[in-house]
Amino acid sequence: MLLFDLRPIFMIIGLATTTLGVAMLLPAFVDLYFDNPDWIVFVTSSMFTIFVGVAMWASARAPTVRFSLRQAFLLTALTWVVLSAFAALPLAFGEIGLSLDQAFFEAMSGLTTTGATVMTNLDGAPPGILIWRSIMQWIGGVGIIGIAIAVLPALQIGGMQLFRTESAERSDKAFPRAGQTAGWILGIYVMLTLACALAYSLAGMGTFDAIAHGMTTIATGGFSTKNASIGHFDSAAIELVCIGFMILGSLPFLLYFRAVRGNWRALIDDPQVRLFLAIILLFWLIGFTNAALTGIAEGAEGLRLTLFNTVTLLSTSGFAAVDYTYWGAFNDMILFLLCFLGGCTGSTAGGLKMLRLHVVWAALTQHSKRIAYPSSVFPMRYGTQPLGDDVASAVLSFFFVYFAGFFAVAMAFDILGTTEVSALSASVALFGNIGPGLGPEIGPAGNYSSFTSPELWLAYFAMLLGRLELFTVLVLFHPRFWRG
Repeated sequence: MLLFDLRPIFMIIGLATTTLGVAMLLPAFVDLYFDNPDWIVFVTSSMFTIFVGVAMWASARAPTVRFSLRQAFLLTALTWVVLSAFAALPLAFGEIGLSLDQAFFEAMSGLTTTGATVMTNLDGAPPGILIWRSIMQWIGGVGIIGIAIAVLPALQIGGMQLFRTESAERSDKAFPRAGQTAGWILGIYVMLTLACALAYSLAGMGTFDAIAHGMTTIATGGFSTKNASIGHFDSAAIELVCIGFMILGSLPFLLYFRAVRGNWRALIDDPQVRLFLAIILLFWLIGFTNAALTGIAEGAEGLRLTLFNTVTLLSTSGFAAVDYTYWGAFNDMILFLLCFLGGCTGSTAGGLKMLRLHVVWAALTQHSKRIAYPSSVFPMRYGTQPLGDDVASAVLSFFFVYFAGFFAVAMAFDILGTTEVSALSASVALFGNIGPGLGPEIGPAGNYSSFTSPELWLAYFAMLLGRLELFTVLVLFHPRFWRG
């Protein structure tokens, strides 16, 4: 017997679905402007999506909305699945004619900001489809920030309770309500997107491409309007703009909120931000040294391309400036390791996240000191804040489940017939919401169009698990969740 009320869940999903339906009108206008017949598909899909969303909201609305933890778990997982189903409609019935499996994959990849694609001819795709892919990633990016700030800390998943304690605004501050904080963060998100699009335009990118890439860069999603991604433009200025805004999209958006309210030191004092920048510097130097010694890339070009490769994978964006598949086995090993790490907690990036890496390092340091000095006390700290055993336990549990899930998905891909290299790289790329993997099949010069239906279904699940921090989805499979 189900022991909690589903009405608030369906009411919120109805509102989100309605918002998605309204967003579908934007690519309809784009197709109409470029005289592409797909505008009819977008309008029809929009009307259907809005109708279903309004019907869900009207039938489930309540005077007051209060959520238990179980309702929050179910809402978080269902929202991404339902929105992906509706977002897939224009992809399935539009000019590009993706199958239902492929359309759902593309939509899930967009809304989870993964950036994996099954589309093989982006250069010739309708403009409405291209801008819709960017809009999906932009919506997914701001949605991820929202659940990272409002939902996951309350669920205490993988040490997220520390993020709430360290970053959340107190009730006695100038903006005590969560809605006001969310409004400010949305405003910052919009301003960064506009700044990114303008920077791309000034660097030489066309207006349409600049807008599309501006949305996917801040969302650290990686969808491009070109088959060759950023490499299509062959511009050092565009690559540098992409690097800068991928980094900005990977930093905690609550710190931007604090910065605009006067606390500019928040961005440089946060331990995970400093760790993120240090890892970029370390892997950049390693990558450039390897590229220079092997003669793959040297000088200013080598510095730029190795920095781009480092940032695009660490930020889980998945853009490509060059096909790094042919840069050698050592380079593959370095990039494969980067795929696990990810950006900062509270950003649009995926992966393990810097906050958790910091906590694991603190726990290992404490344990090694206790072995050497068993009678001494060594408290764990995150910056100046002491860490409780509950935080360390949650983070270590998350690490175990993350790597267990990675190996399970990789073995499942292997069983389904995926090549060994593609199975491993697809698992880490989908789990970390990066998109492109390694190897000729799904690397930066390839895509996921060769995946069979069972492989695509496994990919859906991997992207959803990685984006929603694993436990949010896995807890739904526990019988006691439904029995209370």
